Amino acid sequence: MTPATQVVVIGGGQAGLAAGYHLRRLGIEFVILDAQATPGGAWQHAWDSLHLFSPAEYSSLPGWLMPAQAGEEYPDAAHVVSYLRDYEKRYDLSVQRPVRVAGVHRDGELLRVETDSGTWRAGAVISATGTWWRPFLPAVPGRGAFGGTQLHTVEYRSPSDFAGQRVVVVGGGNSGAQIAADLAYNTELIWVTQRPPRFLADDIDGRALFDVASARRRALDEGRTDTGGVASFGDIVAVPPVRAARDRGLLKAGPMFTRLTREGIQWADGRRAEADAIIWCTGFRPALSYLAPLQLRGARGHIPTAGTRALDEPRLHLLGYGDWTGPASATLIGVGRPARDAAREIAELLRS
Repeated sequence: MTPATQVVVIGGGQAGLAAGYHLRRLGIEFVILDAQATPGGAWQHAWDSLHLFSPAEYSSLPGWLMPAQAGEEYPDAAHVVSYLRDYEKRYDLSVQRPVRVAGVHRDGELLRVETDSGTWRAGAVISATGTWWRPFLPAVPGRGAFGGTQLHTVEYRSPSDFAGQRVVVVGGGNSGAQIAADLAYNTELIWVTQRPPRFLADDIDGRALFDVASARRRALDEGRTDTGGVASFGDIVAVPPVRAARDRGLLKAGPMFTRLTREGIQWADGRRAEADAIIWCTGFRPALSYLAPLQLRGARGHIPTAGTRALDEPRLHLLGYGDWTGPASATLIGVGRPARDAAREIAELLRS
């Protein structure tokens, strides 16, 4: 027999758990399908030195403040994994894992979710898979010719893996800056960015960034002038390790190279540098391939939404993919509000 429920949530990381919390509060029957074998979402796959941008109390999911981590102002990834595991237990959220979703299909008045563990039918689906599982690699000439090691942010773990090597870090965002800072002390580091890196003021962390993102969304919703949001302040949060490396003069970014060679990299003016490894900190794309059967993508491959709701399929909500599905919705503290709004809209849909 095909299982049936009111809502299927796809993804058991922070966005999926926030959705489950609000669905439970509204008395809506749901199941969370998570492809990971253990709780913690993408945080359990992060590099060893990764820390949050904010103190624990400003990095919490709805209903329960994250406990502080002893000796750390900004909790590390392992602490976040523990918090997500305990959050799941605290609210008795119905997570089934490991379950991989193959496709979501229209099936009359319901949506049919096909997985490697069976098929579910539901009145609504919340897609909460994030972006970690779809790393982006730019099409740089010569990438296939490079003879050294290439890896993306998702594969980086520790500077000890590169001790004494010539390493190129590509990317001017937070991941690029943090990994460059990680490697600055025991490698021959070359950090390259598309434009000069823009560090936020040292006293700005995730608390302020969430307020800025929320203020921008309010301005846009009310038809006022776009404030520019977080991007107007800079690209890189100066967390303590980044600040320390920067202040010691170890974080000096150069311009992006134009091609890779077998031995390393080459710039437009002909300059070359040899490299043993290249780490691409070049971002992610939403992991939404399983939604292809619904044929919702627009001309640019983007699914148009009103808040979290897909415009062309009101039974589908997308949660936690960034500002287009709610201000700061890709963050722990930011995902709670759009998760609440999605649950309320789904409750109205199911009643009708």
